[in-house]
Parts: sequence; C-alpha cells; structure tokens
Amino acid sequence: MVYISVVIPAYNEEGSIEKLHKRLSEVLGKITDDYEIVFIDDGSTDGTLKRLRKLKKKDDHIVVVVFKRNFGKAAGLMAGFDAARGDIVFTMDADLQDDPKEIPRFIKKLDKGYDLVSGWKFKRYDPVHKTLPSKFFNGLTRVLTGVKIHDNNCGYKAYRKKVVKKVRIHKGLHRYIPPLAQAKGFKVGEIKVTHHPRTTGESKYGWTRLFRGGIDLLKVKMILMGLKKEPGKDEKLYVIKKID
Repeated sequence: MVYISVVIPAYNEEGSIEKLHKRLSEVLGKITDDYEIVFIDDGSTDGTLKRLRKLKKKDDHIVVVVFKRNFGKAAGLMAGFDAARGDIVFTMDADLQDDPKEIPRFIKKLDKGYDLVSGWKFKRYDPVHKTLPSKFFNGLTRVLTGVKIHDNNCGYKAYRKKVVKKVRIHKGLHRYIPPLAQAKGFKVGEIKVTHHPRTTGESKYGWTRLFRGGIDLLKVKMILMGLKKEPGKDEKLYVIKKID
C-alpha cells in the first residue's frame, strides 16, 4: 500500500481549513488509510492555527508544523517536505481552489514513469493581473529551462519521495521546482486540473511578485548553468515547532 502525504502551507486561511480537511479526508480515505495531511501554519495572524489544533485532536492523520513568524511559501514547502513520510507527496494550496478529487489522476500519471507531476490550471479562475504575468513567466521559463510544461507555478503537484528529499529551494524558487527537479534527472510531466474560484480569504498575490519572479527565474537559470549552488540539505530557512 502506498503511503501518501499531502503538504499544505497555510497563511491566514481560517475560512477554508476545515472544508479542505473534510474534502481531502473523503478522497484519501477511498485510496488508502496510510496517509497524512501536513499543514504548515506560516505565521498566521487569524484563527488558522486554532482550527488546525482543533482538527488534529480529532484526526490522527493530521500533522501540524507551526512557524514562529511568516516565512513564505518556499519555506513552508521545505518544512512540509522535511516532515513528509509518504512514498508519494502532494502539495496544494489551502484556499480551496485546488480540487482533492484530482489526486487519483495524479497517481495514475506518476505510475506512467514520472517522478514529478505538475498541475495545469487549464481553465483558471483568477483575475487578469495574475493570469497574464503567469502566462508570460511560464512561456519564458519554457524557453530558458527547456521544461515543456504550461504552469510551473501551480501549487498542485505530486512527487515521488526521492524528489522532495533531493530538491532544495530558496525563497521564491518554489515557482520553479519542475526545472530544478528535471536538472537533477527526474522525469517531469503535467496534467490538466480543475481550478475553483476563491470563495474565502484573500489572495497573497502582490505586484512586487512580478519583479521577484523575474529575479527568481534568473537565479534558476544560474543554478541550471552550475553557477550557483542550491542551499545545502542542512540549511534551515525557517524556525518551527511541531504540535504533538
């Protein structure tokens, strides 16, 4: 039986946590009882952590990692990767825009010989100030890295365990995990996934992300050219505590 881990960074998502847990539990329970849901509370200032503590008391499948302050998505993913025990590791956002019902389709794609499968939000329910820059950077990423997928920045991905234990990411480089993984010899693919409109919480997107995205892409290109090393495995980008 395959052990599945689902890694979910969350920052001020109190309105979605319980619904997401319910939907995930329904889907994962039909696949295997050997699963865990790893929530990373990224320094939330609302009731997110309170709701996570409440859920954990009711469900032994839940793992909660707590950041002492907001460190960002890359650090959240790295903490989740470090904590994950699954043979297959999923990442998804906490805002209910990613649909847990896609999980079996990801697994089928992995079974075809892929090490990392990235979601492609083919019909995307986001404002134009997010979708247009995303299309531009995805096109530029394909040109500069040679990785022929359409949606590098989609947070919904499935990995074999060996990938998440090997690929290390800085702040911001979570947007470019597929090319970093391919550079290490892993086979990367994608599937089209359902994307739902945001119904709770607020987008963490800001215009400064456009500038950062360009700088981060240059960093990735340098890494791929061997001019800059990734963080070592022992380098911690975050300070955490784990709820028992």
